[in-house]
Amino acid sequence: MKGQKGYVLMAKWPFSGLFHTLARWQALRQERQLLATLSDDALKDIGLNRADVEQERHRHFWQDPLRK
Repeated sequence: MKGQKGYVLMAKWPFSGLFHTLARWQALRQERQLLATLSDDALKDIGLNRADVEQERHRHFWQDPLRK
């Protein structure tokens, strides 16, 4: 049945929520590092400036603006 498949996966991976959170924190770290490498012209294209990037770069890894 359809419902049993999801149940089995939950029983098999009890820490899947933790792994998802750790993966998201790692992705945030990488995104912030890449953002810091962009040129001023590229930042202007996406509507940011160097001060915005520095502010984002100095956030803690658990501070997720999208709260995923």
